[in-house]
Amino acid sequence: MLARHGASSISALTSALPREYVHKSAHSEVLLTGCRAVGADEYAITAQWPRTHSFYTPTAGLHDPLLLAESVRQAIPLLSHVAYEVPFGHRQIWDTFSYTVHPEALVVGPTPADITLHVRCSDITRRGRRLAGLRMHVTATRDGEFLGTAEAAFTNQPPAIYQRLRGGYADLEHVAAHVLPLAPPLAPRRVGRDRFHDVVLAPSGSTHRTLLRTDLNHPILFDHPVDHAPGMLLLEAVRQGAYGFAFPRQGVLTDMEIRFFRYAELNSPCWIETGPVADDTAATDRLPIRVAAHQDGAVVFTATATVTTTPADAPAHTCVAA
Repeated sequence: MLARHGASSISALTSALPREYVHKSAHSEVLLTGCRAVGADEYAITAQWPRTHSFYTPTAGLHDPLLLAESVRQAIPLLSHVAYEVPFGHRQIWDTFSYTVHPEALVVGPTPADITLHVRCSDITRRGRRLAGLRMHVTATRDGEFLGTAEAAFTNQPPAIYQRLRGGYADLEHVAAHVLPLAPPLAPRRVGRDRFHDVVLAPSGSTHRTLLRTDLNHPILFDHPVDHAPGMLLLEAVRQGAYGFAFPRQGVLTDMEIRFFRYAELNSPCWIETGPVADDTAATDRLPIRVAAHQDGAVVFTATATVTTTPADAPAHTCVAA
């Protein structure tokens, strides 16, 4: 492990990292640029956010906060492989994820944003010598200034165990052949998007219930073949569900907490439901929203997402129970 072997084990990883380490197929989607150990089970990971992005697009002059989520997602396989000796081919599966960002730190500047993730790992478990899981505590800075925090807990599964857990769903060709047809999307403006192609929710006829759209041809959300809905698609569903609930009030998704209970399959309807969070102490510029996903009668995830607005935004939305 890196903590045992010392920082020199990955001191060479100081520029754009190989895509294999962050589980991406497209080199252009690699956000992480470097990694070094700074203590026992503590690491400094650098990233660079582009001034614009084909999917994680700036809004109102602010970087998309889900760039932080994607940076942390990329840090999960990176540390698994280079710090905890996890072989390629193992799967890292999210249990929980959360982040909080300061909007003023997201302002798009004249150059790409240089980000550092200060990561402390805890709750490290092993099966024999194999990593079984851990929790990452992340403090993010931008050019040395505080940007936000994040936390992610995940398990690590070797191919044989993953295959056994997934059963027939591990057959990528079979899964791809039985993906649900894409339903017409919600209006992009309603969910904070400007292109139909990037909308991941479809109307259901119920005010606060939508259908997850799984477009296997989307170049960012489906960067490579998978046997279930990827985590970043589900985070985007949370974001769009929250924006749709808040509409016409607009803002930025500054906070998210999500707990995953099962895989979201691609061959069965997955329903995204939104509702208010009872919080009499919430600031008037912050709207916390409950988001949950259900599939085949079971809960896929539960989440709380907070839309932070500005005084110039539309009048506050009146919360209506789903």
